[in-house]
Amino acid sequence: MNHNSKNICNDQVFETVFRTHAKNLKRFIYSKTRDEDLAEDIIQDAFVKIWEDCDKVVFDTVKSYLYTISNNLFLNIMKHNKVVQNHQKIKVDETSIESPEFLMLSEEFLIKLEKAIADLSEKQRDVFLMNRIEKMKYKEIAEKLEISQKAVEKRMHEALLVMREKIGNI
Repeated sequence: MNHNSKNICNDQVFETVFRTHAKNLKRFIYSKTRDEDLAEDIIQDAFVKIWEDCDKVVFDTVKSYLYTISNNLFLNIMKHNKVVQNHQKIKVDETSIESPEFLMLSEEFLIKLEKAIADLSEKQRDVFLMNRIEKMKYKEIAEKLEISQKAVEKRMHEALLVMREKIGNI
């Protein structure tokens, strides 16, 4: 059955979308949150949102829509957390090396890092996140993705070239 131009309101089509995209989407959001439970919540919310709007979402654009929704949910959580922290007026420990300048540079670096990761091709991003975030070895990645270890090495090499170009050595 050709789903491409159809909306995703059909249970089978929606299930296909979920099976196809949930794992990579969770990996993408986990790279931002570093919190598995939060990443899972965001992914569930994103799928609920596309189900609620299923008559407006067509199969061939669902992937970018899911990534956009998930990223927006993540950004909303980060904004909310900043507001909460500002209201709590957390006193910065004077002995801390984390000066306001250091914290600002760290935040700028994280923004650059997220953008650089988002700019990788899906194949490069998967390998990069599996290796750098999930701490998987090339052999494990090759087995999981059902590709050769050489292919993993090539994708990682390409990913690192892109990352170095965008943000310097990592």
